[in-house]
Amino acid sequence: MENETLERVQKIGGQILTASRTELYLQMRFFDVALSALSYQMTPGARFMGTDGTSLFYDPDRLFYSYRRNPVLVNRVYLHQVLHCVFRHLWKKPGQDRGLWDLSCDIAMESVLDGISQRCVRQPPSWFRRNFYGTMRETFQVPTAEKIYEMLRKMRLTDDARVQLEREFRIDDHSFWPDPGKRPPAGAPNPRQKWEDISRKMQTAMETLAQDPAEHAKALLSQVRVENRERYDYRRFLQKFAVLREELRLDPDSFDPGFYSYGMRLYGNLPLIEPQETRETRKVEEFVIAVDTSMSCSGALVRSFLEQTYSILKDTESFFRKINIHIIQCDETVRSDRKITNEEELRGYMEHFELIGSGGTDFRPVFRYVDELLRQKEFRCLKGLIYFTDGRGVFPKQRPPYDAAFVFLREDFTDADVPPWAMKLILEPGDLEKGTGAAEENQDEDWEDLPHYEY
Repeated sequence: MENETLERVQKIGGQILTASRTELYLQMRFFDVALSALSYQMTPGARFMGTDGTSLFYDPDRLFYSYRRNPVLVNRVYLHQVLHCVFRHLWKKPGQDRGLWDLSCDIAMESVLDGISQRCVRQPPSWFRRNFYGTMRETFQVPTAEKIYEMLRKMRLTDDARVQLEREFRIDDHSFWPDPGKRPPAGAPNPRQKWEDISRKMQTAMETLAQDPAEHAKALLSQVRVENRERYDYRRFLQKFAVLREELRLDPDSFDPGFYSYGMRLYGNLPLIEPQETRETRKVEEFVIAVDTSMSCSGALVRSFLEQTYSILKDTESFFRKINIHIIQCDETVRSDRKITNEEELRGYMEHFELIGSGGTDFRPVFRYVDELLRQKEFRCLKGLIYFTDGRGVFPKQRPPYDAAFVFLREDFTDADVPPWAMKLILEPGDLEKGTGAAEENQDEDWEDLPHYEY
């Protein structure tokens, strides 16, 4: 009898979740694959619902109570689980405060749900939520879990404030989330990869299907675009401007240490072979950094960009001892040009850096100025030019005789139009603050695979 009751409860639970899934799909068809990717597993004692990326775990008592109270509650929590997977929260490494990370993920997902106007998930947000969302909008444009975590960490919440946030936003069970540092065995299914594919397909569907995303889920589409953007390490991006040169430095990889140690053992002080005293390395030697100092470009962001570039270049593994770097400040005209030939000059420039210019934006004067430097034999082998800007300016019509890259710092990751001969890199402020960008996520990617258009 007990088994029959259990089977009946499980059957009813499955029917409720299936009905919820169907209603969500009928009103938001771009969720089709995502909604069907989780199997149902009854788990008495769970905190309403939870997921591990493969199954959806639910407590039958809470499910039945919420469904009788209002089916929209079930729809919201169901979609909440799916969104965690779409944004791969389950597999991201949390910060030092795991509880704060869980809270940040839930706030991000609830803000997405509250931004969807479809009847199946529509629920008037409380005054507390509206007030908190206003605080988020003042801090950043797209409320990702990572940005919310940093905001809450800097706010240094009191215990009472944190409890209030938990009571308002924590609605599901994160105990089923896998260990982000543990990789699946070789040959085993990779849920993270599966959900990454689902997320990209969902983005494509949202951008192409009728009016659904435009009218009902703008916040969701913005977050999906941010999550699925191409991530590149700025440090590795600079390697595109490196050259292969021979430098005076021992090359321990060029000889067999067996012969060396054998000679030392046999003769006492006569190695049979020694390492070469020179080696070929790929480092930065000559290039131009141009920064947009127009009124539309934030001075704080320009300084952040230069500081991160400096922190990379001061690493002896990034550039040769003798370099030829020009740092140009410009708006609609060239305002200043500082030549850097070594690390000391670079350090001095950054210590006394002063932003010059506040006019309009025109990229052409910089390229004309660099062309003039080339005619004056200022460069021996100019590798390229990096232009840091907000993108609102006039581009040259012709390709210069060197590589050119435009670096954009944007929170919403909207695409930027550049000429076909130019490279393009879109970063967020956090990419510069962290320095390493997304190196962990792209460790196997060769630097030559970075976005670069050859003609």
